[in-house]
Amino acid sequence: MPPSEKIVVLIFGVLVLESSWNAQHSPWLASALQIQQAFASPNQTNNFVVDEVSRKVYLATVNMVYQLNRTLSVEVEKRTGPVEDNLLCHAPQLPQAPCEHPKSLTDNFNKLLELDREQGVLVVCGSVYQGFCELRKMENISQIAVEFPPQGEKTVFPSMLNIAANHPNASTVGLIFRSHGGNTRLLVGATYTGVGTTFFPKNHSKEDLRFENTPEIAIRSLNISDLSRLFTYDINPSEDNVFKIKQEVKQKNKLNFVHAFIQKTYSYIAINNDAKMGHKESQPNSILARICLDTENPRKSTSESRKLTESFIQMPLQCGYNGNIYNRLLSVHPAEIHSGTGEGLESYLFGVFTKSDRKSALCAFRFSDIEEEIRQGRRNCSNSPSSEVQVLDSVIQGSGAACVHKGNLVLQPEQLDCGAAHLQHPLALQRPLRATPLFESLGLSSVAVDDVHHHTVVFLGTSTGRLRKNLTVANQWALKLPGGESVHHIMTFDPIDRNYLYLMTSHHLLRVKVATCSQYRTCSDCLGAGDAHCGWCTLESRCSIQRECAWGPLARSWIGMGEGPQQCPSMTLTPPEISLSTDIKDVGILINGSVPDLVGSRVECDYGLGVATAATVHLDYGPAQIQTCPLLPRERYPNIPPGRDHLTVPVAIKVNGTSVVSGSFVIYDCERTGAIHPKTAPLPPPLSLSVEVYNCEVGIGDCSQCWGRENLGHLCGWCDNSCRPRNDCQYMNSQCPDPEITKISPRSGPLEGGTLLTVQGRNMGHRAEVVEVSIGMFPCTIIPDQYTVSVELVCVTGQAVDPTSDFVRITVIQKAMGVSKEVFSYLVSLLSMEPRKGSRSGGTRVTIKGEHLDTGSQIRVKVNGTQECTILTLTEDTIECTMPAALHTHTEAVSVCVEFEYIPCQRSELLTQYIYEKNPSISYIKPRQSYLSGGRTITVTGQGFDLVQSVTMEVLDIGQAACKVQPPSMITCPSPTSSQSQQATVEFFLNGVLYTGDSPVFYGPGQEEEEEPHGGHFLLEYVEDPQFFTANKEKLIKHHPGEPLTLIINKGPSNLELAPEEYSVMIGSYPCDISFHNDQLFHCSINGSLGSSEGELPVTVQVGNFQRIIAKVQLGGSELAIVVSIVVCCVLLLLCTVALVVYCTKSRRAERYWQKTLLQMEEMESQIREEIRKGFAELQTDMTDLTKELNSSQGIPFLEYKQFVTRTFFPKMCSDYERSLVQPVYENNALGPRALPETHPLLQDWQPSNTAKPNMEEGITLFSTLLNNKHFLVTFVHALEQQKDFAVRDRCSLASLLTIALHGKLEYYTSIMKDLLVDLIDASAAKNPKLMLRRTESVVEKMLTNWMSICMYRSTVNVTVGEPFFLLLCAIKQQINKGSIDAITGKARYTLNEEWLLRENIEAKPQNINVSFQGCGMDSLAVRVMNTDTICQVKDKILDAFYKNLPFSQWPQAEDVDLEWFASGSNSRILQDLDNTSVMEDGRKKLNTVTHYQIPEGASFAMSMKDKRDNTLGRGRSHTHTHTHTLSPCHTLLHLFENKKSHRQSHRKKVLPEIYLTRLLSTKGTLQKFLDDLFQAILSIPAERPPLAIKYFFDFLEEQADKRGITDPDTLHIWKTNSLPLRFWVNILKNPQFVFDIDKTDHMDACLSVIAQAFIDACSISDLQLGKDSPTNKLLYAKEIPEYKKRVQCYYKQIQEMAPLSEQEMNAHLAEESRKYRNEFNTNLALTEIYKYAKKYRNQVVSALESNPTAKRTQLHHKFEQVIALVEDNIYEFQPIPPGCLHPTWGPRT
Repeated sequence: MPPSEKIVVLIFGVLVLESSWNAQHSPWLASALQIQQAFASPNQTNNFVVDEVSRKVYLATVNMVYQLNRTLSVEVEKRTGPVEDNLLCHAPQLPQAPCEHPKSLTDNFNKLLELDREQGVLVVCGSVYQGFCELRKMENISQIAVEFPPQGEKTVFPSMLNIAANHPNASTVGLIFRSHGGNTRLLVGATYTGVGTTFFPKNHSKEDLRFENTPEIAIRSLNISDLSRLFTYDINPSEDNVFKIKQEVKQKNKLNFVHAFIQKTYSYIAINNDAKMGHKESQPNSILARICLDTENPRKSTSESRKLTESFIQMPLQCGYNGNIYNRLLSVHPAEIHSGTGEGLESYLFGVFTKSDRKSALCAFRFSDIEEEIRQGRRNCSNSPSSEVQVLDSVIQGSGAACVHKGNLVLQPEQLDCGAAHLQHPLALQRPLRATPLFESLGLSSVAVDDVHHHTVVFLGTSTGRLRKNLTVANQWALKLPGGESVHHIMTFDPIDRNYLYLMTSHHLLRVKVATCSQYRTCSDCLGAGDAHCGWCTLESRCSIQRECAWGPLARSWIGMGEGPQQCPSMTLTPPEISLSTDIKDVGILINGSVPDLVGSRVECDYGLGVATAATVHLDYGPAQIQTCPLLPRERYPNIPPGRDHLTVPVAIKVNGTSVVSGSFVIYDCERTGAIHPKTAPLPPPLSLSVEVYNCEVGIGDCSQCWGRENLGHLCGWCDNSCRPRNDCQYMNSQCPDPEITKISPRSGPLEGGTLLTVQGRNMGHRAEVVEVSIGMFPCTIIPDQYTVSVELVCVTGQAVDPTSDFVRITVIQKAMGVSKEVFSYLVSLLSMEPRKGSRSGGTRVTIKGEHLDTGSQIRVKVNGTQECTILTLTEDTIECTMPAALHTHTEAVSVCVEFEYIPCQRSELLTQYIYEKNPSISYIKPRQSYLSGGRTITVTGQGFDLVQSVTMEVLDIGQAACKVQPPSMITCPSPTSSQSQQATVEFFLNGVLYTGDSPVFYGPGQEEEEEPHGGHFLLEYVEDPQFFTANKEKLIKHHPGEPLTLIINKGPSNLELAPEEYSVMIGSYPCDISFHNDQLFHCSINGSLGSSEGELPVTVQVGNFQRIIAKVQLGGSELAIVVSIVVCCVLLLLCTVALVVYCTKSRRAERYWQKTLLQMEEMESQIREEIRKGFAELQTDMTDLTKELNSSQGIPFLEYKQFVTRTFFPKMCSDYERSLVQPVYENNALGPRALPETHPLLQDWQPSNTAKPNMEEGITLFSTLLNNKHFLVTFVHALEQQKDFAVRDRCSLASLLTIALHGKLEYYTSIMKDLLVDLIDASAAKNPKLMLRRTESVVEKMLTNWMSICMYRSTVNVTVGEPFFLLLCAIKQQINKGSIDAITGKARYTLNEEWLLRENIEAKPQNINVSFQGCGMDSLAVRVMNTDTICQVKDKILDAFYKNLPFSQWPQAEDVDLEWFASGSNSRILQDLDNTSVMEDGRKKLNTVTHYQIPEGASFAMSMKDKRDNTLGRGRSHTHTHTHTLSPCHTLLHLFENKKSHRQSHRKKVLPEIYLTRLLSTKGTLQKFLDDLFQAILSIPAERPPLAIKYFFDFLEEQADKRGITDPDTLHIWKTNSLPLRFWVNILKNPQFVFDIDKTDHMDACLSVIAQAFIDACSISDLQLGKDSPTNKLLYAKEIPEYKKRVQCYYKQIQEMAPLSEQEMNAHLAEESRKYRNEFNTNLALTEIYKYAKKYRNQVVSALESNPTAKRTQLHHKFEQVIALVEDNIYEFQPIPPGCLHPTWGPRT
């Protein structure tokens, strides 16, 4: 038998009885647990420990440590927190370890609390200071026992301070032991909380100062006399005394420690590996690890200490089988219990396990099995490679990944147990140690086990605040704890008195007495309660714990549960009846049961009359004792009451004044007996005698019956084989023949006995007292009241030990014996039950299956020990019974036990468990109408119907119907038949129990409440039966066989709303399928042929029970139809033959075409793959060189902030205005003239023109003051936006001008923007909130764009996104240049945009040329060009090579340089796109290319600036390469399409131009890494520069959504997307010239549009619906979009999880931004431009100000008029300029 099954027999099972219920319904099962003392903590409790000598209790809570006495009163308390700390800082006790991170008040959670009595210290470790430990005095914990580290100590390492876990939710366990040298050591296991775990602070990856070098398990020195080694690993090398998991596999080994304890010389650590949680529920995640401790005598080498890693071994623990595995360990408790085999105590490990659904179980493992598994594992690892044991390669000390064969090495027992240096270590067993659950329940959290008088008692704590005491199946108790708080996983018995248990909840420490015996008043109640702690203290006559019985040490003075109620003291008096006329001095008393030796004690007989006589003890035969007591004198007896002839006198035996046992005897008066019973009682003379006449032979069948007449006073005797008067017998023999047994019933019974066995036969004695019955060696006690002289007796079977069968034996007067012909069997019944759960209302029919269930005479099924399950059927292997209703509302398991002979369950085989669950509830019924004939399906909707077995629907006053259950939420019932239309009430009986509707009504998804609360009653309306008739109401329908038949059936008016599935139509025996249905009619069709010998088939319509024939179908023959059918079949056969021939021919042709196409596709796929591979390799090499150059040169050409702002705010400036104001400025250097960065009017100082008058500046200043008034500015903006001619472009211009004007007060600008946004949100919420911020159509939307640009520039664009964005631009440019580019159209071989794809197969070959730039001072460079490049394209590539480290604004253009080729010798020539050598074809002129000039590889060139003094290189012109050569109007240019027509015609024969779309994939694959890097930079949060503005604005959006009740997450997602990615990032992605000083060609712009579209799709919440007709710019990145979407959602979530930003913090940040760029812009010029809008809409603005109460009260309209007056009286009318352009009058002076 496996150990797990043995323990099931050993521990009888468990059950829960709530103490409150027990107290009300079964006093003898009242709670056996009692809280003696309690301590309430204001803070959450963490750990506690009890001193085994002083019984003091030390309790650690959050921020506090308490020292309590044995009554849990506070002696000393010490505050331990909160303290200033940071998870990234070293402990302050570490010398010279400053911390740069800010510290805050941090709660101190106690992680470890251990007691070292020998050294007198309490080890207290907390979560603060990286898990720092203190040593406090046991006598007074407020004092430090040892200061560590000592003052001035410099040799202190973090490993000596970082001991416990430094996080509140991380686990720590530990224990203290002493090695053989007397050294004290501390073993600690702590969860890793470093980088990569949920415990480590976010946004930090390289600052973990806690656990990088701290092991998960370590043995440390705790010798306070050697402070230099305190908390060190105390071994050299120290790695041998630690268990540390490698950093790279920590994510696979998330160890959560449960408990550490010592058993023998081993330390065991219970662990859960949380990395496996959620993977497989069927796999165990619990681990038991063992380490050998140096607690024994030293080994051979006294200088050698045992190493942790050598002895470490672990094994999985599995609780459960066959998929029902509880895979997480919650609590463990080692205990020594009696195994029941008589071999004494045996060690077991009990554990509570759980799984994901909160179900939990108790399992037990034998330590002997654990030890044997460990020995076998080491043996397997050394002798042969085995898959059942592996070396732990996840730890740094692992000596190998696998076991290594050691030859014929024989391991010694010491090595098998604890390993050795030459063996593989540490080890992990792969096969779990399995155990069968002893008990399954919900919410178990802790376990403690004790062996009490050879009985195993299990205490279980729950997460719902219950403590359960579990003994046998019939006797369990539960105690409700304060507050319903979860019980901590460690429970401890009082070290001195194990009758008390210490346990801890979240805020309480409790001392619980494990038994309350005083509640039992009698010995039988005490011993029958089944509490192993309680017994009967005989000499004190009370129920108590043995320790509380003063006479407990005296033999037989305390009777335990194991001895049973039969050992309760009882007494028998001799004689039991005494006549007043007799002279009897003493009465003899036999005391039975367990009574101590009374010799030497004061023993008295108390007669209850105030008089006691001294008793004399004569014999002491162990459990029985004989004594005599003098009777009272006659005069002391009370008088016999009138009308009675006797008196009962009570007698109690007192020992030392305490009544031990009581009884009674009878005193009778013969004279009164004769008077009361004159017929039978003899009367004294001289009265006449009463004589009874009897016949001895009448009714006598055997000897025993004859002698039995003596009991009636009849003098009969057995002689001559008959019964005669004794005087007639010459020779009488009082010894009758041997008894004869004819029948026994029943023939089997349970092992516990108690069966009423009926024995029938002859000569079975004449008195019950002389007859003895036995079954083999087991007695059967006769019931005297059911004894019939000689022929029948009833006895109660005794208890058997094992299953057995034997004959029934009867012994009469210990001589004559009779044996039955039939055997009686003691049997064991094994149980299982289905179902295991049901509703609280009861009625669930359960089936109990087993063997020999009909054993015995009396059988019942008990529920929870008090209720009965009503038995319906009983067979040998099956019991069917109906469960009763639950008596209370809890949902925990109750016991179901089969009891035989009214004996409470004593064996777990007879016990199973049943769970009462919430009652089913009915929500509504539908339909609520039925026709009179009944049978309509009524659908009942609700919940919990999986608990319903049978349903009956009763329509009151009409009838009942059986229903069908369709779990879990539907029941269907046919309506019964009604005789008349009426409204009826419907009730439901679920499992035979009337449903009363006491459960809450449940409405399914989308289902609305249809009626008022029903209270279990529903309404059903009966209406007339439906009516059906054919379309023309004809009764006879003619039909030709073989033809399809369709009937149109009309429905009469009705409110039934019948569904199509509710009715059926039959034509004879053929079903007619309903094909169409509406409210007035339906169609039914039969496609098969109808056949009937009758010629007529009835048309029957049936709805439920309603059935009616509405017509008949008459079948007629048709020979013509048969002929036509044959002809049609022949024609069809011919057509099929022709089609088959054509199909075969086409198939062969298509197969050949398909094979050819496949070959082409394979070739093309191979080409694309090779092209991507080569292109990516080349691009990576070029980009690596580029990155190096960026680092070594001036870096990325970022524009200055002011240029970034002007380009972003005013992206579409008027060309005329730009030419007039933004003029280039040049400087000369060695490389020729360079253009300086452009200047913008807003970037220069403002001065009024010469025509302006002095008051203008004052007016502008006053206008600025008005704009700084919130009421004016908001009203001003709203007034302008209401004007129809105030276009979108005007609104954007106004927003940008306001941003410039208020740039110095960004906090005020932000406030205005928020107020305007609130108005915009209000307007959008009333319509469609998802459309808000989608476009830029209002002033505030452009203000938001500008605000985002300002806030994101320095924190993101310039820091994290700039480099990957610039690298992507360079990569796009280089990839385009690697193939052919048409100089006229700009289309290229490599691109991302289909419209810019060169759809021709132009083969271009690269070649290198050597170029020197005259006057540059640089060495010549090797430049790579393509042989199809035009001369202008070659110039561009040369300029790119020489100027790539300079901003593009400083580059010369290709038109401004000459390229000279030194062909051979001294010959050279200037190369141009067009010259006299250019070729003319079809009236079109070809541009000259490298191939045209036949330039060889490595040719030498020289480039020089053209001698052109008026050359302008301004950035104001377009840089697209255009050809301005003078040609006649009829001339056009050609580059790559010189033979366009003929080339395309010849090429189309081979392949379509669309085949070149695959080049898009090639380009995309090459650029993918750079695009991924860019998106990652955009969608990540840098730790050093978190996006404060984004957090602030997103919180603002969420706040506005909450205020308006907008809970749709999609709406918030769209708002965030419209405000940041689509408003800012897409603008930057499409316009890199806003950020960098680069050349953005039209082709690059097209590629960036594709990338921007991919980014837009990634931010969208809708799924892309793509097909073959979708545009390529969406198809190109369709595969990557889902991953990008995840990044966007993750980014939003990270922003949401950031710490909220207060208004003060944000204002400080904005003020800092304003300060940085305070004088960068010409704000007066911006104010002047804003004023022009004010002037234009002067009247409208004034009207808006006057209608605003606040503005009117503050006279804002008058101030506005004052501004107008000041400016207009002193300024000339200026020529208006287009919107968006600044007026030149107020530009900078030249």
